[in-house]
Amino acid sequence: MRKIKKILIANRGEIAIRVMRSAKDMGIKTVAVFSEADRGMPHVKYADEAVCIGEAPSNKSYLLGNKIIDVCKNLNVDAIHPGYGFLSENADFAKEVTDAGIIFIGPDPEAIHVMGNKLEAKAAVKDYDIPMVPGTDEPVSDISEAKVIAKEIGYPILIKAAAGGGGKGMRVVEEEKNFDEQIKLAVNEAKSAFGDGSVFIERYVNSPRHIEIQILADTHGNTLYLFERECSIQRRHQKVVEEAPSAILTPELRKKMGESAVEVAKACNYKGAGTVEFLMDEKLNYYFLEMNTRLQVEHPVTEFITGTDLVKEQIKIAEGQAINFKQEDLQINGHAIELRVYAEDPTNNFLPDIGKLKIYKKPEGIGIRVDDGFEEGMDIPIYYDPMISKLTSYGKNRKEAIARMIRAIDDYKICGVKTTLSFGKFVMQHDAFISGNYNTHFVKEFYTDSDKSTTENDDSDIAAMMAVYALLNQKATIKNDVLNNGSQNSNWKNNRLK
Repeated sequence: MRKIKKILIANRGEIAIRVMRSAKDMGIKTVAVFSEADRGMPHVKYADEAVCIGEAPSNKSYLLGNKIIDVCKNLNVDAIHPGYGFLSENADFAKEVTDAGIIFIGPDPEAIHVMGNKLEAKAAVKDYDIPMVPGTDEPVSDISEAKVIAKEIGYPILIKAAAGGGGKGMRVVEEEKNFDEQIKLAVNEAKSAFGDGSVFIERYVNSPRHIEIQILADTHGNTLYLFERECSIQRRHQKVVEEAPSAILTPELRKKMGESAVEVAKACNYKGAGTVEFLMDEKLNYYFLEMNTRLQVEHPVTEFITGTDLVKEQIKIAEGQAINFKQEDLQINGHAIELRVYAEDPTNNFLPDIGKLKIYKKPEGIGIRVDDGFEEGMDIPIYYDPMISKLTSYGKNRKEAIARMIRAIDDYKICGVKTTLSFGKFVMQHDAFISGNYNTHFVKEFYTDSDKSTTENDDSDIAAMMAVYALLNQKATIKNDVLNNGSQNSNWKNNRLK
């Protein structure tokens, strides 16, 4: 067992701060890396040490694995936590880290490699009793042959990039006449996004729900599941709202899915925190989708309902410690919901927005958690993911968690950029979500033009609030100048007259 005394977080923003908080609780020193665009970010100031590693674009900073390793050597860093995104699921980087004698807080490179390719992942788990969506086990290259396979599987079918993620290289084909065009688009998109044009075909699951299981595995043979997260509210195949537990799982189905997730982890000799993702159809049949070999964005909801600090568990497992609780010790307490607050315009197909956070006031109160990496007055950069924060609510039951989320959204004041806050409130108040009867088509089916115009009105209210806020600040400035100078001849007035 090797004790970790100093961790470098190879990431930025809210996840960097999140990891640092747990590390500091454990008495571990922290090192931040940052790009030139992030020099003034909170994660840089929060760390014990910080090093600039390059220019703003991620391929000139946060993706420079060799440079990050050099920083570790220069500062006597024991371990690297990759967060999520960037290098977190890069098997080559994980191997370079371990080869350099540094602990990689995550699974072994081989597990990352196997689960990073959807076809290899399917091959790894096929000897276990894990439900799989009918489809091809090998990449398809010949379009004529692929068309025959698609017909055998039955339309609609889904074309997926083998090395894919985040909805890239993914195409739904409803009819055979559209197949040629869609497979070419999928291959080109996969090549562009991942440098690998390999695609495969699966039956398209109608009205699917996206349910994932959190697992922990140590080096002592212990693998546990920490229940599920429902992640079906998505746009462009990417999650916006997550909750735990799911509103539809029975205790029996939860146990069965949890045990399937444990089998997936064992299939690749997994170590650390990971997530096994499943698709579920309207008859509650579930199918293995993929495994994410890292900490998930939505991990706070699991932490709320289990009382487990997943980052601390990652660190302890990386040190070689055994998990100090058993499966039967875990139970679900209450309900948690997370809204990803993106700098995006929900009224314009969720397109990213950039600008300055002219007003940024976080909600507070019982059952509310905000994981963020910005402060008022900061700019949302164009170089990275547009997520501003993760807003999580917790209650003794789902109804209370929804009510607290609505209250927190109302209390969250952001002006200067469009955000997904108004969309989050729309979701919380929609009958389909309240009933639990929803799936991954929620946005397409329910978020209509009339609903979007309602959120535009919300934005107008925020603009009006910003004007009032600016006026109050101006008055406060004048008052302070009068008090400080003992006359009406204020600095504000003098500066204005120059």
